[in-house]
Amino acid sequence: MPTAVLTDRERAAVQAYLRLLHTVRAAFDGPPASGRPPLVPPSVLAEAERALNRAGLTGNEEAFFQLLHDCDPQP
Repeated sequence: MPTAVLTDRERAAVQAYLRLLHTVRAAFDGPPASGRPPLVPPSVLAEAERALNRAGLTGNEEAFFQLLHDCDPQP
């Protein structure tokens, strides 16, 4: 099994993405708020975008998702 050695910026991008993913899941799993769609705080989206920019992964989804897979391979 290959081992990924991430740079600090890549690691930050992966962590920000995972926080975003968990926030989105929590928003959809929580009780509906007055029949409105769940909202994700703009700060969480902005953090993920900044981290992807710093890691040079903006617009390079294939490389980013390969990093995610290498960090946490799912069967």
